[in-house]
Amino acid sequence: MTGKSAPPAKKPAPAAAKKKAAPAPKEEAAPKEEAAPKEEAAPAAEEAPAPGQPLAPTDEPTPIPTEAGAEATPAPAEGSPAPPAESPTPEPKQDKPKEEPPSCPLSLAVEEVSENSFTLIWKAPEQTGRAGLDGYMVEICKDGSSDWKAVNQEPFLSTRYTIPNLSSGDKIHVRVVAVSASGASVPATLEQPVLIREILQLPKIRMPRHLRETYIRRVGDAVNIMIPFQGKPQPEVSWTKGGQPLDTSRINIRTTARDTIFYIRQAQRGDSGKYELTVQINGAEDKATLDIQVVEPPGPPQNLKLVDVWGFNVALEWTPPADNGNSEIKGYRVQKSDKKSGKWFTVLERCTRTSCTISDLIIGNTYSFRVFSENICGLSDSAAVASGVAYIEKTKTTYQPEKIPQRDMMEPPKFTQPLTDRTTTRGYSTHLFCSVRGFPQPKIIWLKNQMEIREDPKYIALIDQGVCSLEIRKPGPFDGGVYTCKAVNPLGEASVDCRLDVKGEI
Repeated sequence: MTGKSAPPAKKPAPAAAKKKAAPAPKEEAAPKEEAAPKEEAAPAAEEAPAPGQPLAPTDEPTPIPTEAGAEATPAPAEGSPAPPAESPTPEPKQDKPKEEPPSCPLSLAVEEVSENSFTLIWKAPEQTGRAGLDGYMVEICKDGSSDWKAVNQEPFLSTRYTIPNLSSGDKIHVRVVAVSASGASVPATLEQPVLIREILQLPKIRMPRHLRETYIRRVGDAVNIMIPFQGKPQPEVSWTKGGQPLDTSRINIRTTARDTIFYIRQAQRGDSGKYELTVQINGAEDKATLDIQVVEPPGPPQNLKLVDVWGFNVALEWTPPADNGNSEIKGYRVQKSDKKSGKWFTVLERCTRTSCTISDLIIGNTYSFRVFSENICGLSDSAAVASGVAYIEKTKTTYQPEKIPQRDMMEPPKFTQPLTDRTTTRGYSTHLFCSVRGFPQPKIIWLKNQMEIREDPKYIALIDQGVCSLEIRKPGPFDGGVYTCKAVNPLGEASVDCRLDVKGEI
């Protein structure tokens, strides 16, 4: 063995040279030639160990070039272990640390406790690992015991869990463990055991919005009201009116674990008032007031009188009704009836006063009057009728026309708007305008260059409300000149003129 191993001792030298160059990030396929002087010293260091003793490279792995791998095989034959002769590439996989389990669940707390169960809540752990969480396991242990038992058979991902079927009065220790493919986390444990008992909930009345104001019903209607409340344990519910117990012969009360029902089959005005509801638990209580008002239509007004009749007008007065129907009077409705027709017509609605004046009556007719009361239920069943009637007499009047001094309306012609000079284009119609006043209405005469324009189809003259216009249709070069408008009436005359220039086409 030693005779055969001597010649190849010069070729492992590149491995020694490569060992010195280990800090380089990548291995080279073959050693460089300039490292040859150092390779000669390497065999001397390697021949020192005795046969059967491991070589120095066994302390740390030595990378071996691929071209020398076949000649380096005798080294393991002398007793050196196989791993140092392997390539360093698989070694990190063998030494890779095992993946850590998830961290501990956070913020474990009790959300709710009842007489036979309680509910836990927590937050997910900060670190769940690459594989992610499989879920959580909940374990419990009675106070004074060390026997922990899992509550759930399989892991679950919810961060809320209710532990049922517990005995009232027990003290339970609880902890939660996060589980993944890498293992289980450190358990999150409650510092204090949970006492299984019913937590008291203060009594609270949930008065509906429509019952916070006066609840109005008509006489004979049913009253059926449900008012919810809350509280643990079951609160005591009581109803009173004016500090006295209710009359159970008229009012029925039915109470459940969550609400109380107030029922009256047929309401009467005597049922109106304020009812007090009290919900109490061991000295703690909540109160609410239910205000009920039972109403009916009012009675008719009293003492309706026909106070005065003059011209086309009548004055009436009355007093409020003796019975307002247990509700405020909103107004009065006044009606009239003509003796000829016998029909009633409404004159005023919702009259808030106890007097009124009725106008625009017809001369020669005889009228009767009546008044209704009105409250929240509507009009009274009957009306108050005035004892007397009103006859609208004819009054003799002599018409004397007012003497109006006559005014002299005569006026000579006067132009309020003169003519203005204009320039127009050949072949395009144009208009001349002016305005005049006078009485009698003056006669209008148009002139061109002091020559009167008579019936010529080229010219159209019009006058409307004192505005005089002259249309010159498609003027030519010879239509230019001075145009005059003259107004004449028996009191005089007046005139205005302007110049018209006609240019050739552009």
